[in-house]
Amino acid sequence: MGSSIAVLALLLVLGFATGVQSLNPDDPNVCSHWESYAVTVQESYAHPFDQIYYTRCTDILNWFKCTRHRISYKTAYRRGVRTMYRRRSQCCPGYFESGDLCVPLCTEECVHGRCVSPDTCQCEPGWGGLDCSSANTANGTGCESDYWGPHCSNRCQCQNGAKCNPITGACVCTDGYQGWRCEEPCEYGYYGKACQLPCQCLNGATCNHETGECICAPGYTGAFCGERCPSGSHGPQCEQRCPCQNGGTCHHITGDCSCPAGWTGSVCAQPCPLGKYGINCSKDCSCRNGGLCDHITGQCQCAAGFSGRRCQDDCPVGTFGPQCNQRCECQNGAKCHHINGACLCETGFKGPNCQERFCPPGLYGLICDKYCPCNTTNTVSCHPLSGECTCSAGWTGLYCNETCPPGYYGEGCMLPCSCTNGADCHPVTGACICAPGFMGEDCATVCLPGLYGPNCMSTCSCHNHATCSPVDGSCICREGWQGVDCSILCSSGTWGLGCNQTCLCGNGAACDPIDGTCTCSPGWRGEHCHESCPDGTYGLECRERCDCSHADGCDPVSGYCRCYPGWTGIHCDNVCPQGFWGPNCSVSCSCQNGGSCSPEDGTCVCAPGYRGTSCKRICLRLLWATAIVVRSVSTAPGYATGLPGHRQSASSASGSLCNQGSVLCVL
Repeated sequence: MGSSIAVLALLLVLGFATGVQSLNPDDPNVCSHWESYAVTVQESYAHPFDQIYYTRCTDILNWFKCTRHRISYKTAYRRGVRTMYRRRSQCCPGYFESGDLCVPLCTEECVHGRCVSPDTCQCEPGWGGLDCSSANTANGTGCESDYWGPHCSNRCQCQNGAKCNPITGACVCTDGYQGWRCEEPCEYGYYGKACQLPCQCLNGATCNHETGECICAPGYTGAFCGERCPSGSHGPQCEQRCPCQNGGTCHHITGDCSCPAGWTGSVCAQPCPLGKYGINCSKDCSCRNGGLCDHITGQCQCAAGFSGRRCQDDCPVGTFGPQCNQRCECQNGAKCHHINGACLCETGFKGPNCQERFCPPGLYGLICDKYCPCNTTNTVSCHPLSGECTCSAGWTGLYCNETCPPGYYGEGCMLPCSCTNGADCHPVTGACICAPGFMGEDCATVCLPGLYGPNCMSTCSCHNHATCSPVDGSCICREGWQGVDCSILCSSGTWGLGCNQTCLCGNGAACDPIDGTCTCSPGWRGEHCHESCPDGTYGLECRERCDCSHADGCDPVSGYCRCYPGWTGIHCDNVCPQGFWGPNCSVSCSCQNGGSCSPEDGTCVCAPGYRGTSCKRICLRLLWATAIVVRSVSTAPGYATGLPGHRQSASSASGSLCNQGSVLCVL
């Protein structure tokens, strides 16, 4: 043992002697730490000084300038000491410097092996033990349990159920233990085999060094202790109930109460002391005149006779008492005490409410020898000393003989009317007297459709969807109507609003009284009915088709066919009857002696032996010889009998006059 200590001392001396050499920070056995050192620096600071300046004032001697002083600051510098830090490399624990390297240090000499890590020997074959001084057994079977070393003569020192190596005697620890003899549990934050597993616990919890199960710190719960205690509980395993009152919350670890605004004490059971309010009772009440403040909100509860946010105001005139909600009963201009309501009477009045006059009714003056000039009907009182009239509501004037001016009402005519749309208001009550056409408390509502007049009590008499004036009930007619009640259509030839538009329809067409559109008579068409129906059509809107045979079209109005001369009938498909000719066969034939007339132009076709326009003339008989000649001539091809020097086509011989026998027509 003495030699080992000497070796260790020698190594430490060598390490210090060579410590001046630099270590490689990337060497896994090199650690570092921060070391502090002091340096002298120059630092700035704000240095105060007295600054003089001038202002305008009323000092005439100094030309209206006054000197003033104020403390200002300027930047100054001083020497100081500052602590700096730098990183310094050194061998990790269990290692020492050898040259520029950090090598492991074994406190026991490795007899048959070498030091490979702090206090850990790597033994040569056949040797074991912590210092490689124990030989293995000859048969290689190893020692029995709890023994190790040459001839298994050494007893194992392992604890907590650990087993020892039969050669080296090194302990093989069970889960959760470490150390040469497995006598130490895992370090904080680790658990399991060889203490290599990091604990997963949160919020300062510890974990079981064997299983890793989390043991929560007070105030936390959950598998990993990541959750705070539920509301209303605290402490270890969250088993303790919070004692906080009045809405206070307790700390999940300590159970200390955090009180809401207005409460204090260990369990928030005490209201803030008088004059304090708010969270932690840290705010000062600002109530005046004996007012109390709410310990939570700080809102002031005023004493009798005071009002305002801070109770800084007396009650408004005419009120007194707590919250200023009592009405003063003082009369005749007396003032009322804002706290108790006691009346302070004006000169000339007496009584608890100053309701009694010193003078008898109707008199005033120092000796009550003057008669009051007030209109008694409209007067409340006459001042017993001055004779001044106090008017009833709705009246004003020196002697209370004038009604309130328009727009005002009530006592002293001080209240403005709320009426609208030109309404008057009652001088006493202020009730609105609506103008015709309006209704409602403030006369803001127009009469409903169909009603008019004062208070909308009259019913409109307008017809045909006319608009009725809500004021006087006069009718505003719609297009096409006229008259007082809009019951009369526009006169013929007019249309539109007020019937002031002139119709432009022609040829007997009707004009719509509303929009002026034309409804054409049969036979006419167009916007203003100025166009007759096209040929072949007739009737309303020219929608009918003419059905004529021998005609010059049809009448555009009735559709009657205009027959050509010589034709008749509804469709002009009949020839004129015998004895008639011309348009509609209306002309009688003038042919005589059995002659017939043409139905077209009335020309006569004479019977044999007659001639002339009307077949009145008789053909002359000549000598027989002559007749023979004529007969002979008549037999010649292409000729008929006739006068000398005249001839007629054979094709028309049957219609010739005087063409039979030996008769010779003489013109």
